[in-house]
Amino acid sequence: MKLSGWGRYPQIESTPLKPAHTPAVQSIIAAQLNSNLSQPGLVARGLGRSYGDSALANSLLTTQSLDHFLAFDEETGILHCASGVSFAEILKLFVPKGWFLPVTPGTQFVTVGGAIASDVHGKNHHLDGSFSAHLISLKLMVASGEIIECSAAHHRELFLATCGGMGLTGIIIEASFQMIAIESAYIQETTWKTNNLAETLALFDEFQQTTYSVAWIDCLSTDKQLGRSLLMLGEHAKKDDLQDNLAADLQAGKPGKLSIPVDMPTVLLNSYSVKAFNTLYYNKVRQKQTQRQVHYAPFFYPLDSIKNWNRLYGKNGFTQYQFVLPKAAGLEGMAKILSKIAESKRGSFLAVLKAFGKANDNYLSFPMEGYTLALDFKIDSTLFAFLDELDSIVLDYGGRLYLTKDARMSEATFKQSYPLWEQFQEVRHQYGAEKLFNSLQSQRLGL
Repeated sequence: MKLSGWGRYPQIESTPLKPAHTPAVQSIIAAQLNSNLSQPGLVARGLGRSYGDSALANSLLTTQSLDHFLAFDEETGILHCASGVSFAEILKLFVPKGWFLPVTPGTQFVTVGGAIASDVHGKNHHLDGSFSAHLISLKLMVASGEIIECSAAHHRELFLATCGGMGLTGIIIEASFQMIAIESAYIQETTWKTNNLAETLALFDEFQQTTYSVAWIDCLSTDKQLGRSLLMLGEHAKKDDLQDNLAADLQAGKPGKLSIPVDMPTVLLNSYSVKAFNTLYYNKVRQKQTQRQVHYAPFFYPLDSIKNWNRLYGKNGFTQYQFVLPKAAGLEGMAKILSKIAESKRGSFLAVLKAFGKANDNYLSFPMEGYTLALDFKIDSTLFAFLDELDSIVLDYGGRLYLTKDARMSEATFKQSYPLWEQFQEVRHQYGAEKLFNSLQSQRLGL
């Protein structure tokens, strides 16, 4: 059947394999290794929310049936579950019990296995790191069919290669990780309206001890308003601080009712519509500083309320371009990239800026200390050439692109910006992974 990532580009013919339990996973691996294909391609796929081609291959091992909760320690908050359990399921079950995810990306529709393979980050990376920092251990089925339990201390090299390794070391079967205690389902949110990029980055620094921070940025503003933003800061609201009308203080989020039923005409996405949207969105906030209490769902997952929102970009799909720059180069490099985007008139409705803390030791994890910007671009005949120009700027400033969002990065760009890729390949070779676990992305990037 024809499948794609969330960006709907590229699309390939692929065979989904749906194991219901661990022995079935072993059978699939054995069958793939014994196949007559010159280069077997197998990779795990969760809910299909990676944007590009990292979860595309000749054969896809879908993990949605491996969705069992295995154990939870109510004293410590350690959760043990199978890899196909989604963040949405975890929140639905554990928010009412007073527990929350330690790190979450901008959608709850990801699996635990996918979160590990992408080593996802969230609005709290500057303080709490990425998802792997909260892992106790994981169980990985390697190419031989053996299940290896690894952690930061046990089988460490395999752990470092698997966290952020885009599913290229094996099939993640189970994981244990630390949840965090909360008193309510609400976030105490403070929004700052900034005039330009320099002011935005200065506020990130000023409020670096705030747990959550993220900025929506107007990527079409120019001159003195270049990089004007709405910076949103958040803390989990204490029960005693809740407003009187927030009686259901530990209620999990409810599914969104809105849906995009068809592909939108691409002609509607142009510099004029984006500029109009950005102006309205920026000016919806009247004051320099505003505060409110908001449920965690719209704070962390604003787009989850709209089903099939990827159809907004039309039948040709879109790509999310996310890069990180080191902190020292943040202002100059971001300003240069934003100026180039504004000049091109390729505006993005979604332009999300976050601050990162220090990098971890994982071989292919994306974050480094600095700033990351994510933008959505509809795909057309000239987009990739333009993104190649942005790649050059990112490399010049010592940055890199996020593999989970990538659909077109060159092998040279990847290998220049991920200096530990050779160590990653050594681990893959040690466990025979390169003979089996290959995605469309890994082949494109020379892995």
